[in-house]
Amino acid sequence: MSAAKTVGVLALQGDFEAHAKILGELGAESREVRTPAQLDGLDALIIPGGESTVMTLGIERERLAQPLRELIAAGVPVLGTCAGMIVLDRDHLGALDITARRNAFGRQLRSFETEIEVDGLPGGPVHAVFIRAPWVQEHGPGVKVLASVDGHPVAVRQERMVAIAFHPELAGETRLHQLLLSLA
Repeated sequence: MSAAKTVGVLALQGDFEAHAKILGELGAESREVRTPAQLDGLDALIIPGGESTVMTLGIERERLAQPLRELIAAGVPVLGTCAGMIVLDRDHLGALDITARRNAFGRQLRSFETEIEVDGLPGGPVHAVFIRAPWVQEHGPGVKVLASVDGHPVAVRQERMVAIAFHPELAGETRLHQLLLSLA
């Protein structure tokens, strides 16, 4: 039997605990990541939702930006959810060849839930919870759009990075976490 995969969950702000719960249900070990040393030995990484400006400031404060870039460049799979999509984009970590538009669907009052088909994800539609969600404004040729809402990309993949504009952890949706583990 192989050892459980260790997945880091960036724990500077946002609902990192819900991601850790899902990882545990899937048999993976989770590690809260707040410092560069906590990135060592990870099989995968989740950058959760939250408030992207606060997360970016925390990344800078803890000197995590360059270690995160190096981890991603080394091929460690990453799942970015909601604000995590923004943190990965060209204007922030520069790891994912996209430009994300913050609060693209509107403010808190415009939050919504819907069912979406995610290309390559078996099992039917995903119940997607959008809270002040971004969308992909533009993307490079190496980025595959996996799902859209009203013509706007809300799930993308580039190599071993998957970024989504919604919160699977709030809906109890485990398939995107399973996808991340399969990439590790």
